[in-house]
Amino acid sequence: MKTHHILSALLLSAIALSAFGQNQSASNAPASAAIPPQTAQAHADADVAKKAADWVASLKLGDSAKAARVQEVIAAHLKTIRDWHNQHPANTVPAGINPTTGKVLSELDREIIADSAMPKSVHENFMSGLRQDLSPEQVEAVLDKYTVGKVAFTMTGYRGIVPNMTQEEETFILTALKQAREEAVDFKNMNEISAIFKIHKTQIEQYLNANGRNWKAMYKTYVDSLKAKKAGTNAPAIEP
Repeated sequence: MKTHHILSALLLSAIALSAFGQNQSASNAPASAAIPPQTAQAHADADVAKKAADWVASLKLGDSAKAARVQEVIAAHLKTIRDWHNQHPANTVPAGINPTTGKVLSELDREIIADSAMPKSVHENFMSGLRQDLSPEQVEAVLDKYTVGKVAFTMTGYRGIVPNMTQEEETFILTALKQAREEAVDFKNMNEISAIFKIHKTQIEQYLNANGRNWKAMYKTYVDSLKAKKAGTNAPAIEP
């Protein structure tokens, strides 16, 4: 019986030593197994080039020289936004409070503050570069690509929420959403883009309240109607 226990103990020790040796080998693997920074950068740049090419292709310009110029403008902007964002992380903004709300700045708040400090010339160069070769409608199409169609989607939502929307209301809302879209193209990810739209959506809702509407009541009616029809997935939703 003792012999059996001794053999079992020796076997367990051997297994443990083997596992330890494998772990040590893995931990001592050469650092070259990781992707070199230059390769990662090349992949990131290739992704940007593909995105720019896809956006330009969707415009169907029919002019290769013009298409090449527009593609270069878009790619340059995407790279600049990416690099600024990566070089100015949220932790470069001191923790503190939002002076308007008194709430502690969130990680997203600090990201937006850092990214919004980018020189205005970046945005100006992007817009002027697009306008040099594109019509206003084509420029809007590029901005829509960057913001994944949030203007049209959100406008459709407002039309569903606000009953008998007047022409004045529609003009104000659409103008505000287009302003949000142009500002949003200077931010890196969808969380930031959505936050920029949220700023303007809040202004829209304040405008409606100040002009005889009750935003919360309208939104509640809209949501209740969707629930009643059991068709919530078929209609756009706007945060109250």
